[in-house]
Amino acid sequence: MTDDDLLRYSRHILLNEIGVEGQQRITDAHALIIGAGGLGSPVALYLGSAGVGQITVVDHDSVDLTNLQRQIAHTVARVGSAKVTSIQTAIGALNPGVIVNAIQAPADAVLLDTLVAQADVVIDCCDNFVTRHAINAACVAHSKPLVSGAAIRFDGQVCVYDHRNAQSPCYACVFPPENSFEETRCATMGVFAPLVGIIGTIQAAEALKLISGAGQPLVGKLLMLDGRAMAFTEVQLQRNPTCPVCGSVISV
Repeated sequence: MTDDDLLRYSRHILLNEIGVEGQQRITDAHALIIGAGGLGSPVALYLGSAGVGQITVVDHDSVDLTNLQRQIAHTVARVGSAKVTSIQTAIGALNPGVIVNAIQAPADAVLLDTLVAQADVVIDCCDNFVTRHAINAACVAHSKPLVSGAAIRFDGQVCVYDHRNAQSPCYACVFPPENSFEETRCATMGVFAPLVGIIGTIQAAEALKLISGAGQPLVGKLLMLDGRAMAFTEVQLQRNPTCPVCGSVISV
């Protein structure tokens, strides 16, 4: 790291749990963010400000005026622009040393197979079950840790699925792909603006912990937030040995 880097990241370096070595791991890391909206905005901004060396952001959508109530990486001036290039601009203004790859495309299985293999950590900030299952399948296939978050109305949740850990469940263990879940979109259900910031910030924290080695990540734990009461609930999760995605995978 340069002298400027040591100054920029000095508050991280002062932490015994991170230090110079942990910050260097952050600087050397490649994070993949799927979704550049309410959750992806704080995730991208915090990973960028923390100095994650390379960030790839995938989203097919463009910035709309209705996004600005909660998607804090975007601005009025960038309405109509691709969300991924808007986030690229936002991170560049915070930390121009970070490489940001902006991919405006749907996160399908083929694209995810390529991108997940290149990443050190994957952060799921999307809003539909089909994409979530595709992300999970790619993370299981490539043994990559996955930080999953969701938020709707006043309710949010975060979980870490670390596929390098033989005891860790995968997303499909908790939400089986054969089950039918009702899709809930904020366009019809609404979402409390700060909620996505809270959940996204927790996702960013979990990703940085995984990269740097600091603390204990939320592996096998579903952290749920009731924003009305600002009450957190933690649920222990178990790996499903008959899971169609990870049940046949032997971790070493």
